[in-house]
Amino acid sequence: MKLITGLYGSTLGKKILMAVTGIILFGFVTAHMIGNLQLYQGAEVLNHYAELLQSNRLVLWSFRSVLLFCVAVHVLAAVQLWLRNRSSRPVRYRVFNPPAVDYAARTMVWSGPIVLLFIMYHLSDFTIGWANPDFVRGDVYHNVISSFRVWWIAGIYMLANLLLAIHLYHGLWSLFQTFGWDHPRFGGVRRWIAIAFAVAIGAGNISMPLAVLTGLVR
Repeated sequence: MKLITGLYGSTLGKKILMAVTGIILFGFVTAHMIGNLQLYQGAEVLNHYAELLQSNRLVLWSFRSVLLFCVAVHVLAAVQLWLRNRSSRPVRYRVFNPPAVDYAARTMVWSGPIVLLFIMYHLSDFTIGWANPDFVRGDVYHNVISSFRVWWIAGIYMLANLLLAIHLYHGLWSLFQTFGWDHPRFGGVRRWIAIAFAVAIGAGNISMPLAVLTGLVR
């Protein structure tokens, strides 16, 4: 127990926790996107997929509990690291623009909470139904079309997933550094790996509201 509390109390420990929970959450985001892309296969396929997920409530809620725990730990560690960084230098730099700190890193503290708020809205839209314009329980395809054909709702989803892609890019890039996989010879490779995954997730998620909004999916 002392080892665990000691590790968590250190900056490195918090970064490792963020990296581990980030890997779990990244796996979920990837699987979630792949499953949702069945929207392009029609109502029967997407609704069958949703029904399959809902068929075992014990497994579903166990999975959700793990995800909620990972989100809580990830956000808590991120906030604590941000506060620790601020307290270590109470007087800000007059000019602070090091080459290693790009736009994604500087906006990490904002993109994270915004994505968290979006997740809450997403659940209210497709899981609970409060935010859906015409919610029909069990008809996921209908609910997706109902939301995404409203331009401002589609806009919210596209903007949120753009921020998610930026967040994933910096998170994946930092993950290699946290685990010590940052040899100068492979610096460019890990950056391109992070870019490729972030673009794939962002493009896949953004394509769905865009397809409904433009009438490609009806």
